[in-house]
Amino acid sequence: MLPEPVTDLINAFSRLPGVGPKTASRLVFYLLRGSDDQLTLTLADALRDLRSKTDYCPDCFNIMRKGRERCRVCSDPGRDHSLICVVEDPLDVAALERTSGFGGRYHVLHGALSPVEGVGPEDLKIEELLERVRQGEIKEVIIATNPSMEGDATGMYLRQQLGQMDVRLTRLARGLPMGGDLEYADQNTLLRALMGRQEME
Repeated sequence: MLPEPVTDLINAFSRLPGVGPKTASRLVFYLLRGSDDQLTLTLADALRDLRSKTDYCPDCFNIMRKGRERCRVCSDPGRDHSLICVVEDPLDVAALERTSGFGGRYHVLHGALSPVEGVGPEDLKIEELLERVRQGEIKEVIIATNPSMEGDATGMYLRQQLGQMDVRLTRLARGLPMGGDLEYADQNTLLRALMGRQEME
């Protein structure tokens, strides 16, 4: 019923995570009805540039602008090169950088171990992490994978692999969010908060 360009774009949007057919249709018809042709052109240019003007850092595998030797974090001489924070995705780097509380470098795995989905160690940037640690400059590796079954499995696997090397291994603390009530916290969160308790200063 709909013209091919419309259905093609609906199908393309529908393939994005969290976007179902209804949301995809709304987005397409918003762009179609909109009087702002500039928005459509800007979106088209941004999508084209997403692939043609970005690359991955050869050291940490974070996203960077194509043409650079390394990403901004890896090329910053003020960062602590002996400290690496291991995350699942580039968005995790952005979240940690917003805190302004981490002065080391990163390693982006590009996913987490998931046997159900067929994601094994060879599908992630784990061997590259091990190679970075083998070079001897790294003194501490912070495991900052997501608090999920896949994230925990990935953290355990990394601990097994890195445990044989001369490097300090730490894990991000987990606990209660600011402003949260104990009665609404799930038992895993409460248990981790108890296990990760600290001295009062």
